Amino acid sequence: MRMTRRGGLMGLIAATCLVVGAVPASAAPGDGSATGVTVSLTLLGIGPITAGPFAAASTDGPTEDSLVSAAVPGVASVGVITTSAMRNESTGQVDSRAATADVTVGVLGPTNTITAELIEATCTATQEGVSGTSTLVGVDLGSLGDVDADPAPNTVIDLGSIASVTFNEQISNPDGSLTVNAVHIRLLGGTLSSIGTGDVVVSQARCGPAALPIPMASGAGLWISLGLIGMAVVPVAVVVTRRRQNGRQNVVPAV
Repeated sequence: MRMTRRGGLMGLIAATCLVVGAVPASAAPGDGSATGVTVSLTLLGIGPITAGPFAAASTDGPTEDSLVSAAVPGVASVGVITTSAMRNESTGQVDSRAATADVTVGVLGPTNTITAELIEATCTATQEGVSGTSTLVGVDLGSLGDVDADPAPNTVIDLGSIASVTFNEQISNPDGSLTVNAVHIRLLGGTLSSIGTGDVVVSQARCGPAALPIPMASGAGLWISLGLIGMAVVPVAVVVTRRRQNGRQNVVPAV
């Protein structure tokens, strides 16, 4: 009994070493999300307008989502939205994507209406780090000017204290994740001619940081664990053998 208890204790210590000796000591794999359109505004003469996020996907599920169309009167209308957020359990890599088609955003007024055939944001997190891109297809900014189809990170059109429009906005979050907003319109409400305050985001992807699942021990931790398991098993085997031998010695032959 004493040896059995000792064996159980050794087994417990061995299991602990398997966990402590795991390499690397990392958190669970990173998460990710993707959304098509999100509106949070307070317009002068109208009041608060909140809509979305439309077609929200997440690595925690649903990992894919879509929407045929959506409209927020006086603010924006869009066609098909497709989103996805996938995590590779083997590598920890996270891939998020949001694509919004047939976009019209008119909150800045008729001369500053933004239209596009497609607005897409992507985000990828690997063991090397996080990265993101934004793609604009068939975009027309009206009187706001021009923007590249693949805008540089944090490309801004400044409308003074009234509003700003950021393309390929990339935000590094405190937890190590990255948020990519393909188009982010901010109403600043800073003048008498202001439209209001709030935000309109078209195609957002967030990901990372990537992290590997905790593997079994390797290196020194592995050998220590195997040694402890051996120390637990061998004494128990010896006890069993001795008991069997003693049992045989105590048997009295039949006359």
